[in-house]
Parts: sequence; C-alpha cells; structure tokens
Amino acid sequence: MSDVTLTGAYRDPDTTPPIAQAVPLGLQHVLAMFASNVTPSIIVAGAAGLAFGGAEQVYLIQMAMLFAGIATLFQTVGVGPVGARLPIMQGTSFAFVGVLAGVAATQGLGVALTACLIGGVIHFGLGSVIGKLRWLFPPLITGLVILAIGLYLIPVAIKYAAGGAATFQMEAESFGSLMHWSVALTVVIVALVLKFFTTGLLSNAAILVGLLAGYVLAFILGMVSFAPVANASWLTGLTPLPYGFEFSLGAVIAVTLVSIVSAIETVGDASATTKAGAGREATDREIAGATYADGLGTAVAAVFGGLPNTSFSQNVGIVSMTGIMSRHVVTIGALFLVLCGLVPKVGAVIASMPLPVLGGGVIVMFGMVAAAGLNVLSEVEMNRRNMMIIAVSLAAGLGLNLVPTAVQYLPGVINTLMTSAVAPTAIVAIVLNLVLPKEI
Repeated sequence: MSDVTLTGAYRDPDTTPPIAQAVPLGLQHVLAMFASNVTPSIIVAGAAGLAFGGAEQVYLIQMAMLFAGIATLFQTVGVGPVGARLPIMQGTSFAFVGVLAGVAATQGLGVALTACLIGGVIHFGLGSVIGKLRWLFPPLITGLVILAIGLYLIPVAIKYAAGGAATFQMEAESFGSLMHWSVALTVVIVALVLKFFTTGLLSNAAILVGLLAGYVLAFILGMVSFAPVANASWLTGLTPLPYGFEFSLGAVIAVTLVSIVSAIETVGDASATTKAGAGREATDREIAGATYADGLGTAVAAVFGGLPNTSFSQNVGIVSMTGIMSRHVVTIGALFLVLCGLVPKVGAVIASMPLPVLGGGVIVMFGMVAAAGLNVLSEVEMNRRNMMIIAVSLAAGLGLNLVPTAVQYLPGVINTLMTSAVAPTAIVAIVLNLVLPKEI
C-alpha cells in the first residue's frame, strides 16, 4: 500500500490510521530499508574475518534488525528528551562502514564496537549543541563526506558481485565467473525495473525484491546452503559486550567524526520529514530529540554487538509520497524489526544469501550513497575555491585509503585515521573551508 487517500487527516504525528491500513504502511517502511539495514553488518563481519553464514555473522545481523527497531522506538515513542516523536525510521548506517571495516580488519571487532559505544555517547551529547555545530558542515562538507563514503564502498560491491569476500580472499577459479555475475545482474535489473516501472509497495521495496529474485536464481544454480538455517534456534538471548571492551583512540576519533556527519544528516532528515509530511519546519526540540535518539540507539546497540544507526532517508521519501505523518505507523514497523531480531532463523536466512546476490544489491545501494553525495553537492556553487576543496579532500581521503603504505610510518592512532577514507576527507574539507578565502 502506498497511494493511499488518507493524507489530509494524518498530517499530525500523533494520529493513527485504522489498524488495517497502519500495519501495511508500517511494513512498507520496513521493506524500504530492510536490505540497507543488514548489509553493513555483513560487510564488517566479513572484514573481521567471520565465517560467511556462521553463527557470529548471524548474531550481528540479528543485532542490526533488533536495534534498528529499538532505535526507531526511541525516535517515534521517545523517552524524556530523547526522540523527535516523528515518523523517522532508524537503521544501521552505511556512513560508518569504511571506518569500522578497516578497524575490524586490523584491530578486531572488540575495538570497533568499543569505538561505536563511546562514539554513541558522544553522539548523544551532540543533541544539546547540534544547532551550534551546523555551520561547520555546510552542503560542501556533508556532500563531500557522503560522496567519499559511496566511492569507498563501490569496489566492495564489485568484489561481492564477482563472488569475493570483504576480506578480498577470492577463489581464482570462480571469481568473476558468468554464474556469479548472472546472479548479481539479476538483482540489479529487477531492482531497476521495479523502481522505475512500478509504483507503491513494489517500487519502495525494489532492492529487497531484487535480492529475492537473485536469491531464487542462486538457489536454482546450487549456490545456497540452508544448513545454517536448520541449525539456528528460534529464540536468542543478548550477549553484553560479545567481543569485550578494547579502547583505541584512533578508532574512537574516526567514529566520532563520522558521528558528527551522521548527526547533521539526521537533522536534515527530521527537517525533510516535517516539511514533506506536515508542511512545516522541524522544531528545535524535534531536532535535538532526533539527535539524542541517534546517539542513544548507537550506544545501546554497541553494547550488544550492533553497529551505529541513523535515520534512513528513503523512509522520508515514503512520508512524502503517502502524506501520512503518523509516528505510530513507523512504530509498527519498528516492532516488526524487534521481532525479527529476536529470531536467529531470520538472521540465518539472510546470512545464507550468496555473496553475488548481496553484491548486486549493494552495487545499487552504494552507488546511491555516492549519488546522494553528488545531489548535496549540486547545491554548492562550483567556483574555483569549492572545486579545489573537493579535489584536494577526495584525493587525500581516497588516495591514502587506496595506498595505505604511503603513511605506514605514522603512529597507530593517526594511521587509522588517515587511511579510513572518510575521516581524512572530512578533516581536509573542514580545514580548507575554514582557511581558504571566499571568492567574491
């Protein structure tokens, strides 16, 4: 359901459509973000060397679903000052993937999740000052950072589609085979067809349906094993600090830098939601509450093995399209995610997805991240000054990430920052934007 006729009566976040309409609308929000929500955990797990489809990876996928739901409840239901009380869907953030994959690969998941916990607490604190920090992150900076994230992730998508892993340990015989690419391209083609030649629920869930189509083809080709699904239990408990508490200053700084950018994105999503759904600007309390929910959701998730979460822009699009501003509709979707997160068999089904299937999906998703960055940059005047900032920032961020040995003699903390792609791009862009004179 999407092209509903309820728009006039449901512009108030506190109203709720009849349950027969609210439940499908809530599930529509889940379908639109589901694939993007679980993908970062799969990538970071692979970077950490966890077995694809293994119990540890299944657990991380569960936590992605569970804490996306819990963080969404923080937003829609709220606790004290926490939560915008708006129809904002939270999910695992792609923005952190580059930093966390690098940290997990070199220092382990314990360090990565500890950085997420501390970064989440700092992110929470941004709620009280976010309005005062926004001037540091004009569209030039946020667009650059988002573009850098997308460009960093695209090679990962191609390697997945060709049959490789996040650790890039590939089987020479099958890597890049026609079988792998036929599965990946099926996902891409189905997603594009549904996105642009259908409307409503099918269009919003285009990537998810594309993944299902690729999954079916992979099963027909004998690429799917359901053994992990059979071995997975129906219910699970939570494990606090599953990988311990290991502090690394470099990892914390890198995650915190991305958290600031993520907070600015959430401010934008909150503003876009109220503009699209209620025809007004977001209040200071709503913006602060949205940021508090971001940070709290990230910190709580990290305690149990979940990655940082943020507001999902695609769900803002659903509010704009349906005109239904009810936060209780999104609450229904959040409860569905919590339920999925508590059932390991759901995580095992997702983990049984062959890499080329996932690769086809993330080619679209990561490309869209880069395109979103370009969209933000389209608001920027492309004069010599701004073009120079873009050029130097991207060259520094992506260049050092592609050739990490260029800074191999830097101390550990600085080395982690300088090779993370996102952090150097952000740092260089912020500094240049502050020191270079404005063009007249």
